[in-house]
Amino acid sequence: MSRVDKMADNLADNMTDNGLKFLAVGEGADQREIAVRRHDGGAPGLFWLGGYKSDMNGTKAVALAEWAARKGRACVRFDYSGHGESGGAFTDGTIGRWLGESVSVFDACCRGPQVVIGSSMGGWLALLLAQALRKRKEPAPASLAGLVLVAPAVDFTEELMWKRFTPEIKRELADKGMWARPSQYSAEPYLVTRQLIEEGRNHLLLGAMIETGCPVRILQGVQDPDVPWQHAKALVARFACDDVVLTLIKDGDHRLSRPEDIERLLRAAEF
Repeated sequence: MSRVDKMADNLADNMTDNGLKFLAVGEGADQREIAVRRHDGGAPGLFWLGGYKSDMNGTKAVALAEWAARKGRACVRFDYSGHGESGGAFTDGTIGRWLGESVSVFDACCRGPQVVIGSSMGGWLALLLAQALRKRKEPAPASLAGLVLVAPAVDFTEELMWKRFTPEIKRELADKGMWARPSQYSAEPYLVTRQLIEEGRNHLLLGAMIETGCPVRILQGVQDPDVPWQHAKALVARFACDDVVLTLIKDGDHRLSRPEDIERLLRAAEF
């Protein structure tokens, strides 16, 4: 039995009555339980990648799952370790760790063509997932039919964090290994770790050309205070030959969760 088949069997064995399943990822002391919600359906399926400190029960993720169910399409959504209903500590998280979990869930739960929808950090992970799939010598159980990137925070650990941090914040990260970043989305600050910043440098994309091999649709709010619309424009310039469409939403914020934003998202996912 292949590694992917074992993962799929493990997921099925851990099904609960409310549709929540758990996929074991990692080995030994590093193993963590990744919470997954999946329903079967036609192709192309939808695969959701959420943002930093977000979970699969957010407005956009739930709207996509409900829309997929109405359309009879498969849908998979999950929480990264340290997020939502998954195990593991948030402060252990890195881009590479969350990417590994994304690939594991994609392999275990998806079959056939998929539309991968990535929000904020999930947009970066979606592109890294596409890169990982293209590097494989053997065909994967699932393939990419398209990417939908919502306010994609590509390279955010470097471009939108490290390069904007004050000398005081950088010193705190160096001395303590962690900085509590105030957030307008939560009463509790986000804990940014030194390892998140340093490990993120292994996955930077904006310094080279990007090729996914599938159509890419990008939704970006012009009023986004976290990922400036110029960042999305710079990303578009990095695509070598993919079919890429950038939609700028003049009054849109970072979340893009208003009813009209959800309608745009659903239209974009209609591959």
